[in-house]
Amino acid sequence: MTRPLLVLLMLSTAGCAVGPDYKAPEIRLASTFAESSAGPIGEVASRRWWTRYSDPVLNDLVARGLGQNLDLAASNERIAAANAALRQTGLSAAVDGSATFSSDRSGSDLQPITTQSGTTLNAQFVIDLFGGVRRARQAALANLGAAQADVGVTRLAYLSSILGAYIDARYYQNALELTRKTIASRQRTLEITQNQRASGAATELDEVQVQALLDSARADLPGLEANFLANVYAMATLLAEPAQPLVARMQRGAPQPYPRDTGGIGIPADLVRNRPDVRQAERQFAQAVAQVGVATAQLYPSVTLSGSVSEGGSNGWSFGPSIAQAILNQPQLRAAREEAASEARQSEIAWRQSVLDAVEDVQSANSTFRRDGRRVALLNRSVNSYQRALDLSQQNFEAGALSLLDLLDTDRSLASARLSLASALRDQAVDWATLQIALGAGAYPAL
Repeated sequence: MTRPLLVLLMLSTAGCAVGPDYKAPEIRLASTFAESSAGPIGEVASRRWWTRYSDPVLNDLVARGLGQNLDLAASNERIAAANAALRQTGLSAAVDGSATFSSDRSGSDLQPITTQSGTTLNAQFVIDLFGGVRRARQAALANLGAAQADVGVTRLAYLSSILGAYIDARYYQNALELTRKTIASRQRTLEITQNQRASGAATELDEVQVQALLDSARADLPGLEANFLANVYAMATLLAEPAQPLVARMQRGAPQPYPRDTGGIGIPADLVRNRPDVRQAERQFAQAVAQVGVATAQLYPSVTLSGSVSEGGSNGWSFGPSIAQAILNQPQLRAAREEAASEARQSEIAWRQSVLDAVEDVQSANSTFRRDGRRVALLNRSVNSYQRALDLSQQNFEAGALSLLDLLDTDRSLASARLSLASALRDQAVDWATLQIALGAGAYPAL
């Protein structure tokens, strides 16, 4: 064996790997979120936060969907694909070989028929002289980590969709009930007006105005019903189930969900560990760094040990190394390495941006949710006041001490306040779910 080859083989045993070694990225973050002075909250990825709505139907739908949602099934298949890609790296990528069996029959008018058989075994082993094979395995491992984090991203997207559709469905269901109450109230006003008209205390115009307001409330029902059903159908799609059984179950009714325990939001540093999209971006950065090493190794010589054994008409064997060095395509290979290095820098930038976006998500959701409670409390007081005002207005109108216009104005104000309160309750429930998802809570199942 020549001296240069011996040197190369010694280098291969030293574990040399070209290209940059991966180091976890770092970013400076504030010690606390805006409008918060809480401490770390630790691991929240397995927190079943949706149970704090104390809604058994919602809990059941979430649990079923986590087991059968098609987007989640596709994410799990991506993990399987990444695992398969990983098994193609390392020793699997360095070793190659085949076995060939042949059998030939020959003959002629002057020669008898003869059969000649032979078997050949070929094997090749690539010596990972500059770490290209190892870097490829590192890239595959990082890709597997990114695929696993993607399941968390998909899981949070599912939770956001199913919670949003359920909360909206219950809102429209409540809006239907409130509208029916408004219809009943206006029906009573119409009866009072008709009685007064019969006695000469009200005009036909008064009766028509009340009738128009009553018809307007009735006209709202079809749209509310359509929105309720649209959200139930969306839930059925998320569950990968037929819609009709779910429609029947949801039509039984339930109060609008609202969170009964807010919990803490931690500190910005928690997001690096808890947010699956941030973890996915970090793994993609690690994969890109490893690919720089793969591209760099292409610039250097490759050493392959090859051997074959044949048996048949003539037995024989061969064994020996070969060295290959790219020469004419060096400019292309260097450009490929520069491209890989640029992609690695882009991946690091993307990771940093994902962290900043995560911090913004939490601060925005927390700010909104903190104010939802005050809005709900004020609207609740408004509804109670308008309800009392309407009761008094109907009494005074029936006694002839209040004009119809004042009564109808109070009626419209109560109807509007009721729907505003229902909408605020929906916003509060949605904003709390948005905050939990921004924290990365529930991204992975409990162990």
